Amino acid sequence: MTARLLFLAFCGLFNIFQAVDAKMYDAVVVGCGPGGSSASTFLAKAGKKVLVLEKEVFPRFHIGESLLPCNMTIFRDMGVLPKLQAANFPRKYGAQFELGNSSVGTRFAFRDGEFNKEPEAIQVERAKFDHILLQHARESGADIREGWTVTKTAGDCEGVSLEARGPDGSMHQFRAAYLIDASGRGNLTGNQENLREMHPTWKKLAIFAQFENVGLDSGEEGTDTIIIRLENKWFWVIPLDERKTSVGLVIDKEEFMQSQGTPEEIFRRWTDASPAIKERMKDARRLNEMQTTTDFSYYNRSFVGNRLLRVGDAAGFMDPIFSAGVFLAMWSGRLAAEIVEKCLAGGRTDNRLLAQYDRRVRKGIHFYWNVVKNYYTTPFMELFLRPSNHCKLASAVIAVLAGEVEGTWGLRWRLRYFWLLVKLQKYWPIVPRISFERRVPRKVRRYKSNEECRMKD
Repeated sequence: MTARLLFLAFCGLFNIFQAVDAKMYDAVVVGCGPGGSSASTFLAKAGKKVLVLEKEVFPRFHIGESLLPCNMTIFRDMGVLPKLQAANFPRKYGAQFELGNSSVGTRFAFRDGEFNKEPEAIQVERAKFDHILLQHARESGADIREGWTVTKTAGDCEGVSLEARGPDGSMHQFRAAYLIDASGRGNLTGNQENLREMHPTWKKLAIFAQFENVGLDSGEEGTDTIIIRLENKWFWVIPLDERKTSVGLVIDKEEFMQSQGTPEEIFRRWTDASPAIKERMKDARRLNEMQTTTDFSYYNRSFVGNRLLRVGDAAGFMDPIFSAGVFLAMWSGRLAAEIVEKCLAGGRTDNRLLAQYDRRVRKGIHFYWNVVKNYYTTPFMELFLRPSNHCKLASAVIAVLAGEVEGTWGLRWRLRYFWLLVKLQKYWPIVPRISFERRVPRKVRRYKSNEECRMKD
């Protein structure tokens, strides 16, 4: 009996040993969305041993299809731009903003900006886009494992330990010098350390689906991101290819919970209440199930930890109005890779470098939080929808829309001046006031549907 117990104990120890990956990685990246792909690609290209644990199996559906011009610089430096160009994603040349009652609207063309380095971006279907990034990271040398769920992490003075469940349900342990948390809104380490801070007032919910035959503009404007602003809610319209367009409604979560009907009925109710979006959607047909998502506007109190860096939505997330999510994820993923590479080169963890990373990412996130906060005020919209290039302010706004999160002093002082004008507009109208009340538009615009675009082509 004793011999049998000893034998079983030995087998148990042997199985535990088998479940421990003996390799010491330079970095383990949790998640292979845009942020994780960016971090792992840059580290792998630098010759580092990188393990990526992704809980999903790609391709998989994800929201957030509109990218910023500054993404293009990162794609180019990653070496993935030719693959994205070969995928024939729509080229995005600008963004349109319009009041829901069609009384006023404007378009910002990226090429007109004097402070942004890139003149265009792309619109993407995230399942295809994210899969291309994952495959590129793998081809760059990263060890990417799909279907793996990280359950626990712990850092010490010599490295980081992770516990993860494999696709077959077995538990495994990994060891690395550094951990990059790119787990998205799953917020693995932030939730583990209870760091998440929700914004006290911005509690939004999105209702969205893909449609065909959505009314789009002619020419290059036909691939613009379109934002249609109601008094306390807004629609997005994002062309994905010659057939599909992503359309969503962002609404206060509390209002949604108190509304009568299904998500689709609520979506339709507000579509019918807005002449601007109603005209575009009059011939539209839904292609997939109407979905909802929430948890907007939060951040973790710290973006770094013991041999740990948080990137993208695992650092913080805000209202998606300016489509900054993918860019901030890839930008912070690149920064995290640079910090890890420097620490590895020095042979020890440099807390000054980690603090530098925390400051830069915090500054970037707070930059867009300030923009979003102002976006929901009427004085901001009054100035924003009537752009003037006085002191090149219109170019400064374009730079924000392009993703210039770390601009030159010339850009920064112009944005501060713009915020001052927004404050003044509240009390003394620099430009005419706007109204969100429903009205009959003076002129009904004629849009081309996706089907008409194809027929013309």
